[in-house]
Amino acid sequence: MRVIAGKFRSRTLTAPRGMNTRPTSDRLRETLFNVLAPRIEGAAFLDLYAGSGANGIEALSRGARCAVFVEKSAAAIFSLRRNLKGLGIDDGFQLEARSVTQALQNLQKMQRKFDIIFLDPPYQAEDQYRITMEMLGGEMASLLAADAIVVAEHHRKQALEPIYGTLSRYRLLAQGDAALSFYKTLL
Repeated sequence: MRVIAGKFRSRTLTAPRGMNTRPTSDRLRETLFNVLAPRIEGAAFLDLYAGSGANGIEALSRGARCAVFVEKSAAAIFSLRRNLKGLGIDDGFQLEARSVTQALQNLQKMQRKFDIIFLDPPYQAEDQYRITMEMLGGEMASLLAADAIVVAEHHRKQALEPIYGTLSRYRLLAQGDAALSFYKTLL
């Protein structure tokens, strides 16, 4: 696993051992950030179910203003911190070492706003897609900046809903066994 482009291009990243964390493949991350390229410079990026932090780190490498990593697994947090330290990233990020629900509530209290929100729950935790997307399209919608997008990585055969509250899917990209669903706020 490596950083695809930007300031930390080609630098390697580590991921926790075992099957509990499923890092986004380099190829899929490249596709994701090619789509996000016009929006990433200066963006506030929220990486939910962050795992090794590869997506938030990619955002920082490509010029995001800040990244917030949300992860509750101790092994994943260890890898994430190791990756940040190994790249010399010591500012411009925040780590929320807690559940996504708790982190979203905390970020809402802090009145944070995000331009890009990425979520990638474990595939076996299918209910987390619905729970998180409904929160972002409902009670936590204040976390979305004007014209924000929410991207969910999921298994290609796992269909996500086209609408969650105020969020509507506008693009679906499939690559191998994975897919990316892109959402924005309904007008």
